[in-house]
Amino acid sequence: MDFTFTEDQLLFQESVADFLRAEVTPEKTRALWETETGRSDELWQQLAELGLTGMTVPEAHGGLGMNEVDFVLLAIECGYVALSEPLLQTVLVSVPTLIASGHDDICKEWLPKIAGGEARVVTGLVENSLVEDADSADLFLLEKHGGLYAVTRDKLVARYNESVDPGRKLFSVEFNTADAVLLADGDVAAALISGAINRGALAAAAQSLGLAQRMIDLTVQYTSERKQFGVAIGTFQAVKHHMANIAYKLEYARAPLYRAANSLVNNAATQDRDVSHAKLAATEVGQLAAKNCIQAHGAMGYTWEVDLHIFMKRAWALNNTWGDVAFHKQRVADYVFADGVGLGAASTFG
Repeated sequence: MDFTFTEDQLLFQESVADFLRAEVTPEKTRALWETETGRSDELWQQLAELGLTGMTVPEAHGGLGMNEVDFVLLAIECGYVALSEPLLQTVLVSVPTLIASGHDDICKEWLPKIAGGEARVVTGLVENSLVEDADSADLFLLEKHGGLYAVTRDKLVARYNESVDPGRKLFSVEFNTADAVLLADGDVAAALISGAINRGALAAAAQSLGLAQRMIDLTVQYTSERKQFGVAIGTFQAVKHHMANIAYKLEYARAPLYRAANSLVNNAATQDRDVSHAKLAATEVGQLAAKNCIQAHGAMGYTWEVDLHIFMKRAWALNNTWGDVAFHKQRVADYVFADGVGLGAASTFG
């Protein structure tokens, strides 16, 4: 059995990485923080021209008809640059939720707009409490009283809540169900909400790996240039150990992430466990990278001028987004302590 990514998937990742690293620089990120919405219509259109906004939209609606396995590598690259645009919210969470709802009218109206870069869509659930981009997104999939609703921006009352990460625009929102379209209720809504949580957690996990790698790269560069006693501090064994402790955890977190994406694509019975495993492993790396990298930077790491804080703050924020540590540990524990569960190497491919 071949678990490797295809050549096309890897080439697409490389081309997207090149684009993002050229267009989503720390300087441009800081400039967007000073704007009203913190978002760039020009950048969103560029993402659409690359086909990214339509990746999970079915071909019948103008998209590419791809899936989570195709997108997970790109999600890592979004993390590497700390992309603030709601690309993952739209493509990895909201589009599959819309499709799974089976609401033909909403799908026919909105999926072509999403694929063409004409609409941003975000999902707000009770699990997250705050909704992203309520001032700039066009359509919202919101949970209320056990139902899942599609709501346009003009039907929302939104109040801004400041985040530790200036790149995240968070709002508490209210809406009248009479002004919204009911996508599902009861058990159907519960299934859609569970799927959205899993895809949101997958997106957070993938971004965390990208963020961790970026923090390592920034720190290696800094410690190669910063000198003490006439030599670069990166040559000191203690600094090397800090980076090595992140790097090995980063590599071990990749496999659970890829398995989680595969589980979602194939609607595996273990998808809750697999996603939670990936989220825990990836966000642990993100937290460790933030801790070790700021320590390696010393006092400079605490300053606004150093780019490291852009990525640290995103890692901190993602740690408790789409389910906190306790939520995901409980899901893994429910599996591990269940009667008759198969654990160990003998059960890996069972």
